[in-house]
Amino acid sequence: MEDVNIKEIFENIYEVDLGDGLRRIATRSIVKGKKVYDERIIKINNEEYRIWNPNKSKLAAAIINGLKIVPIKRDSKVLYLGASAGTTPSHVADIAEQGMIYAVEYAPRIMRELLDACAERKNIVPILGDANKPQEYSHIVEKVDVIYEDVAQPNQAEILIKNAKWFLKKGGYGMIAIKARSIDVAKNPKEIFKEQKEILEKGGFEIVDEVDIEPFEKDHIMFVGIWRG
Repeated sequence: MEDVNIKEIFENIYEVDLGDGLRRIATRSIVKGKKVYDERIIKINNEEYRIWNPNKSKLAAAIINGLKIVPIKRDSKVLYLGASAGTTPSHVADIAEQGMIYAVEYAPRIMRELLDACAERKNIVPILGDANKPQEYSHIVEKVDVIYEDVAQPNQAEILIKNAKWFLKKGGYGMIAIKARSIDVAKNPKEIFKEQKEILEKGGFEIVDEVDIEPFEKDHIMFVGIWRG
């Protein structure tokens, strides 16, 4: 066992102090003895905590940068759009240990890596699908408490709204990592963020938290909104 201090800062999300002055966060692994990427594992009292790398996860970056609202709980049902190889979804699965994560990924090649990440995490349902077309996976996904989106498309905000209309419970939460350069490479990112926030608000979200995630990701912001429909 390593000499560490650990405290819970959100449900199933922990701050880990290794005594070197660096801020680290972790989730308690629901699959012991297995890494999903090259994350460090800390063992405490017969539990394994996976250090959550903010350079490989926009959600981890947002939490480290001061996100105040993390609506994903132990029993949450989450629709995850843009699951990629499963790095962040695996941590979300640790958090929502009693819930369910519907992980949508568009690219078949990356889907193979996602399937590996999901293999022993029984609370992740991998879905090969297009986040622009929620009707295509409506026979799989139920009503959810949270939609988390990390999709590098020009219509990022509209994709969240579209999926919220299909799947998000009223009063549920949307979380979205907005990538300015996917929307307009020439425009000032701050202007883009303002415009995207307005789209989300007009579409039915009340934005209750936002945080810039530099230096971990350039020209990115995380919005958290409550779905008013």
